[in-house]
Amino acid sequence: MADIPTLAIATDKVCFVVVKARQYDVKDAVTEPDAASNASDDGMISVLEDHEDDPVRRELIAFIAALNEEEQVDLVALAWLGRGDGEVESFDELRGEAQRARNGRTGAYLLGIPLLADYLEEGLSQFGESCNAFEEGRL
Repeated sequence: MADIPTLAIATDKVCFVVVKARQYDVKDAVTEPDAASNASDDGMISVLEDHEDDPVRRELIAFIAALNEEEQVDLVALAWLGRGDGEVESFDELRGEAQRARNGRTGAYLLGIPLLADYLEEGLSQFGESCNAFEEGRL
């Protein structure tokens, strides 16, 4: 494992994105776009729907935007690695491609990737890391 590069982003930051991406991915289609009822009257069902002003989406995009450039690049490269676009031994190449593709909309780009949480977890696993401790509250 001596040839594996060092990640510029901490595992707990990647795991935060994984947890929030899972929350975002479970959203359902909007059933009542102009609901006039009180959220407590409709059983809070609107929190499970994919509205434009979704707070989980806003939180994720803000979190990713607050990462420094190297962390954002590694987050994208990890997603690509987990998706099977490269090998851990050639992670620097994925990192370089992510750097070249960087456009200031990293959060929106990542949230547009289906199975983002799975890809990030798979990418982490190739570095010998896991989100288990994070999800259990130990990180």
